[in-house]
Order: sequence, then C-alpha cells, then structure tokens
Amino acid sequence: MSASTHSFAPSGPSSLGPVGLVLVAAMLWGTTGTAQHFAPAQLSPYWIGALRMVMAALFFIALALVMDRGHTQRAPQATPWGRILFCGSCMAVYNLSFFAGVKACGVALGTALAIGSGPIWAGLMQAVVQKRMPGLQWWLGTCIGVSGGIVMALAATDQQDLPWAGMALCLLAGLSYAAYALVNQALVVQARVASVNARVFVCSALLSLPVAAWLGGPLQVSASGWAVVTYLGIVATGMAYLLFSIGLRGMSAATGVALSKAEPITAFALSILIVGERPAWWSVLGLLAVIGGLWLVVSAERKAAGKI
Repeated sequence: MSASTHSFAPSGPSSLGPVGLVLVAAMLWGTTGTAQHFAPAQLSPYWIGALRMVMAALFFIALALVMDRGHTQRAPQATPWGRILFCGSCMAVYNLSFFAGVKACGVALGTALAIGSGPIWAGLMQAVVQKRMPGLQWWLGTCIGVSGGIVMALAATDQQDLPWAGMALCLLAGLSYAAYALVNQALVVQARVASVNARVFVCSALLSLPVAAWLGGPLQVSASGWAVVTYLGIVATGMAYLLFSIGLRGMSAATGVALSKAEPITAFALSILIVGERPAWWSVLGLLAVIGGLWLVVSAERKAAGKI
C-alpha cells in the first residue's frame, strides 16, 4: 500500500510542496518566543512546555477522530509503540531541556544552540542510521545557516561567562529534536499523520507533566496564561508539527531539520515588530547568512529530488 493512501494532506497545504510545508511550520515555531513574551511571570516555563504538549495532544486527537471518520475500515496494523514512545520521549526531552537551557543561556544563545545544532545532529544520524550522507552543498548551506544563527545570538546577548550547563542542555534539545524527526519520518510514511502525532504527543504530555510538577512547582495559570498556552499548543505546535510531518513524507529528515533554520528569521522579525527589540546592526549579517544557508539547503533538496 502506498504512503499516499494514508496521508493527511489537504489540497491546499499539499500544493505548497514538502519544502514549503516545512518552511511554514518553521515560521509558526518562530512565533513561540514572542508568544512566551506575553505569558504571565508566575507561570513556570516548565509548565508552559508541558501544557503546550497537552494542548498539542488534544489537537491531534480531535484531528485524528475527524479524519478517521471519513475513511473506511481497513485491516488493523500493528501499532509501532516502541517508535511512538521513542518519539514521545524525544519531544518531552526536547521540550524540557530547551526551556531549561534557554532559561540558563538566554533566549538568543539558547535558541541558536538548540535550533542550530539540530541539522548537524540530523545529518550525522542520517549518515549513521540510514547510510545516507547528505551532499556537500547540503553541509555547506547548513554550516552557513548555523553560523548565521550564532552571529544573531551573539548580537543579542551580553553574557560575559558562558553558561556551560545551559549550553549542554540546548545541545541535548537539538539532539532530541533531530532524533524525533528521523524516527517520526518513518512513522508518518506508514500511517496517517494525525493518528501518529496524536499518540506521540500524548506520550510526550504524560512524560512532561510529572517533570513540570517537580521542577515548576504548583500550577498557577491565569486567563492570559491559558491563552498563551492554547496558542502555543494548537498553532505553534499542533499545526506546525502537522505541516512538518506531512513535509517529511517528501524529503529527508536531515533536510527537514535543516529547514527549521527559518524559525529564527521569523523570531527576529517579530522581536522587532512586536516586542520592540533593537538588535545590533551586525545581527543583520547573521540573518542574511541564515537566508543564504536555507537557499543552499533547498537547492540541494530539489536537486536530490530531481526537480532541477
């Protein structure tokens, strides 16, 4: 049975193509920092991360129920619970280590390390696990994009001493995200995207909640806090990972992770337009490097797919 039989890819989103879908997902992820900026101070970042997983799980459960209603019953297939639990664990580790790392490093440096290290981890894991080493142009674009992200981070931070523990957590977040993408790609090719992600995010939520209760203390959420968490869970996570998973069906996992470098471009623009930040002038050079690196990665993916 072909992969397209199981896909949830409406005609609108699918018309963007795999690269377009992943880029839109990355743009949605890029709104996360701005949304968190409006979260109440008393709401722990660990609770924000855990509740975001809960909201995303509810989104995918509802979506799976709606989509399954329109499909005829097929012979039941064995659910790959091992891979689903692995992906859920990766999402939980990514979520919690990212927030903890960003708290220690600051938003700019922490995000650059987590998002920037992801493509490198993904490329190495794809070469080892799938025996598929990305090409030279892919590595060139990835390294240029990562370097640009680091320049943007350095332009926005004034820390004198490097927080090594926080940096290690951010690198762990990048590793977890890359591992999730690699395994999730195999899952979404074999089953419906909504059903797979519903199981993955339920596992992630169940793993994240006890940790949030332990590290974040008692839950204190106001109406504005629920609004932020709902947006993060449904839009910046649920819809974003829906588009990301569909896009992964048409590209390598390493390229999907590399295209997430579009996230800091969105975050950079929103920090200026909405938050009112005024970064150093040389952060624009980093932004241009990120855009140039993305262009090289996209070109490499199209060549690999035989589109040009």
